[in-house]
Amino acid sequence: MQEWASQLCENRQFGSKMTDSKYFTTTKKGEIFELKAELNSDKKEKKKEAVKKVIASMTVGKDVSALFPDVVNCMQTDNLELKKLVYLYLMNYAKSQPDMAIMAVNTFVKDCEDPNPLIRALAVRTMGCIRVDKITEYLCEPLRKCLKDEDPYVRKTAAVCVAKLHDINAQLVEDQGFLDTLKDLISDSNPMVVANAVAALSEIAESHPNSNLLDLNPQTINKLLTALNECTEWGQIFILDCLANYTPRDDRESQSICERVTPRLSHANSAVVLSAVKVLMKFMEMLPKDLDYYGTLLKKLAPPLVTLLSAEPELQYVALRNINLIVQRRPEILKHEMKVFFVKYNDPIYVKLEKLDIMIRLASQANIAQVLAELKEYATEVDVDFVRKAVRAIGRCAIKVEQSAERCVSTLLDLIQTKVNYVVQEAIVVIKDIFRKYPNKYESVIATLCENLDSLDEPEARAAMIWIVGEYAERIDNADELLESFLEGFHDESTQVQLQLLTAIVKLFLKKPTETQELVQQVLSLATQDSDNPDLRDRGYIYWRLLSTDPVAAKEVVLAEKPLISEETDLIEPTLLEELICHIGTLASVYHKPPSAFVEGSRGVQHKRLPGSAGSGESVESPDTGSAAGVPDAPPAVIPSQGDLLGDLLNLDLTPPATSGPPPPATSGLQLGAMDLLGGGLDSLMGDESEPPPIPLRTDTPQSPQIPHHSPSPTDYSPTELGGDLGGGSAMGAGFGAPPAATAAPFSAPVSGGLDDLFDLGGGVGMPMGAYSPPKTVWLPAMKGKGLEISGTFARRGGVIQMEMTLTNKAMSVMTDFAIQFNRNSFGLAPAGPLQVLTPLSPNQSIEVSLPLSTVGPVMKMDPLNNLQVAVKNNIDVFYFSCQYPISMLFVEDGKMERQVFLATWKDIPNDNEAQFQIKDCHLSSDAASSKLQGSNIFTIAKRTVDGQDMLYQSVKLSNGIWVLAELRVQTGNPIFTVCLKCRAPEVSQCVFQSYEAVLKN
Repeated sequence: MQEWASQLCENRQFGSKMTDSKYFTTTKKGEIFELKAELNSDKKEKKKEAVKKVIASMTVGKDVSALFPDVVNCMQTDNLELKKLVYLYLMNYAKSQPDMAIMAVNTFVKDCEDPNPLIRALAVRTMGCIRVDKITEYLCEPLRKCLKDEDPYVRKTAAVCVAKLHDINAQLVEDQGFLDTLKDLISDSNPMVVANAVAALSEIAESHPNSNLLDLNPQTINKLLTALNECTEWGQIFILDCLANYTPRDDRESQSICERVTPRLSHANSAVVLSAVKVLMKFMEMLPKDLDYYGTLLKKLAPPLVTLLSAEPELQYVALRNINLIVQRRPEILKHEMKVFFVKYNDPIYVKLEKLDIMIRLASQANIAQVLAELKEYATEVDVDFVRKAVRAIGRCAIKVEQSAERCVSTLLDLIQTKVNYVVQEAIVVIKDIFRKYPNKYESVIATLCENLDSLDEPEARAAMIWIVGEYAERIDNADELLESFLEGFHDESTQVQLQLLTAIVKLFLKKPTETQELVQQVLSLATQDSDNPDLRDRGYIYWRLLSTDPVAAKEVVLAEKPLISEETDLIEPTLLEELICHIGTLASVYHKPPSAFVEGSRGVQHKRLPGSAGSGESVESPDTGSAAGVPDAPPAVIPSQGDLLGDLLNLDLTPPATSGPPPPATSGLQLGAMDLLGGGLDSLMGDESEPPPIPLRTDTPQSPQIPHHSPSPTDYSPTELGGDLGGGSAMGAGFGAPPAATAAPFSAPVSGGLDDLFDLGGGVGMPMGAYSPPKTVWLPAMKGKGLEISGTFARRGGVIQMEMTLTNKAMSVMTDFAIQFNRNSFGLAPAGPLQVLTPLSPNQSIEVSLPLSTVGPVMKMDPLNNLQVAVKNNIDVFYFSCQYPISMLFVEDGKMERQVFLATWKDIPNDNEAQFQIKDCHLSSDAASSKLQGSNIFTIAKRTVDGQDMLYQSVKLSNGIWVLAELRVQTGNPIFTVCLKCRAPEVSQCVFQSYEAVLKN
């Protein structure tokens, strides 16, 4: 009888499955109309069948939203199956039909008071899934009742609903007091309710990191630990993750929590095990290492981790990635479990590679024999990637365990003898590292390595072999021939090989100078003349200058003793490792990246630290402190336009500097005048891609080469200059041709043409008058400055630029606490001290202020070039304005160029860089003009008269090292002057002309 009954039941179930499948096969036309009729049928079975058809259509992607009101009418039923189907439909279409969804609110309210707890829970779960703002406020009352329901199943469902509702409308949840109710649920008698409350609070806390919702204290922790034993596995994970965020008060509390969490290590679910390991790893930080329990805990952690490796390959991989982190932090946990990580023949490649990594981390003197035997076997496998990693692993073992180095080298030599190409190449790469770790110990194997030179085709292996040849050139008789063979296809090599070859040949030259002069000349020529790679060219020029100026220094630099390489070069950085340990069992521990690296936006991303390392005394600086100190910032990706008015002034720190005084010495890279006469201060700023040609101007130190701030282009060097003379009195260096950009050709030959006799005709130039200073103008009107009016000008006195301002208070209140800050600008102008307003500024009072300026501030090209954006702060507000300074303020006192240098420079600057302007209504003689200009540091070098026209040749040097050369033509009786300007940075010419005009006409 029982057998018959069970068989009948099975048949009914089978029949049910058969009948349900039919709902997915109908493709009739006019189906919506038929379904509408069936949904409004009086018969319950017909109604249920219709809803099933609607859900089936919805599942396969048909649009059945037109039936929304008819389906919602079916909610009024006692049948649980039908109610579930209607709720499923409702969740799917509520967002597209929010007005219709309001119709369902009454049913939710009614269902939340149903005597059946399953229906109450179903109603509250569906409420949480309907993400429609319009109806959320209607759901608050039903939710409040369900949170205090007598049935724990309803309470646990309601707890999760609060988190969903918070995601839709956080303010509503806080106003309704649901968060406090959630906190109360942590004390619930049912462990599943506790777990869901913790899960909901954790979810909300992640989206609001500063809310401190989970206010964990010893009492709360005790409740969580009590609930931990009776929860489902997911509930246990939520609670364990919450525990991991708690910091115990002392080692006793830490031990107590560890003791109560340890039983979770034997759980069948791997996620629970990893969450328990995370908690224990974190709390172990607080346990003294001499404590007996500490050793016991280490022993207890090993078996569950080993057990995880008997799962499916995918789970094994996740476990191995987590074990990799654990081993880096505490290798002692698994130091006796090496065999577990030996590779099995049927392991997928991703598991094999991960096991190999952990084997190396666990390798020690005690187990190295076992490990090497395994690795040698792996090196004969068929999987190329695995074999490569195995060979590298042998090298890493040699570096890590010194006692095994000899055996490892011997093993590598055996592998090289197999002549398998990729094995040989990997072996050479790791032997290079072994040489770095143990210099002068295993060089006897070099001969064997050299035999395999022709078979190397991978860049890393070729670079490693070149390094070995260069490093041990004195022990290899034919080192020059070997390196020359690489040089033949220099331009076809990868950058890595080219750089290594350049260095190796320079090393060889320093060790055997007489035999390798042509070789080093050839490689330097290839690297500097024929290469487009800036790294290679720069290194080539540096070596060239070193060799041409100071061979002894070159030897000290290139052949310096190298530091030994560290044992573990691939260890994760300690602070990152700490953060990843706090994320064991999550995606971060598989990626080995912090969540912030792959979670979009800032939501849910919190940086975690282990308790023992927290509070390490690292100071957190305000991002503004850099600019306040006057340290040049990196140029921004987008330069603010003039329309933007004050770009990033809003980010500036307006606190006055602590000390006042003269401008600091010019130490920034902007002050290049002493290094390169016409060089570039603004070259890069202006975006000028063309490289200046050689500058034969340094008459003071003709043969001392300088490395310019830019990389000279290959055209800067002629073939003969590149060749040089590598012979000479001494073995090297004495006759080594310096790169022409670094030389100073003397002007011994007479120069003929246009300007020949100009410098013999220097006419008298009058005594200089005072420097020109423009009249004050209003920079900040009182309307914009809330009553503060600022008018000002700029002046240069005694070599210091002064910003002279008149501050007028046109408001009704006293003004105090003045400070000033500049935005980045074209010439690095910055306040050299605080704004000195020593007494409060009363209403209707004016005060004169003089602010010294330096030119070592941050640089950013402005439009126009002499635009200055300023922020002034007082007790009322921060005010922004922009003004333009005359560029003559930047003309320095040592701007008079030598005559011969002027001649050569004028010819050297391309004609394209020449600009011509006219100054009208100027009634001055040439001597008066010269005298006036000299007062503003525009120096006349020579004067000559041609056909009644005086021609003044002048030079100007800007504070950032840019030189401007000028020819001023003055015709007696003609009020129109012509000025012709030549400069390497032609963008400044317009501003310089404006200064000429202002000085001469005022």
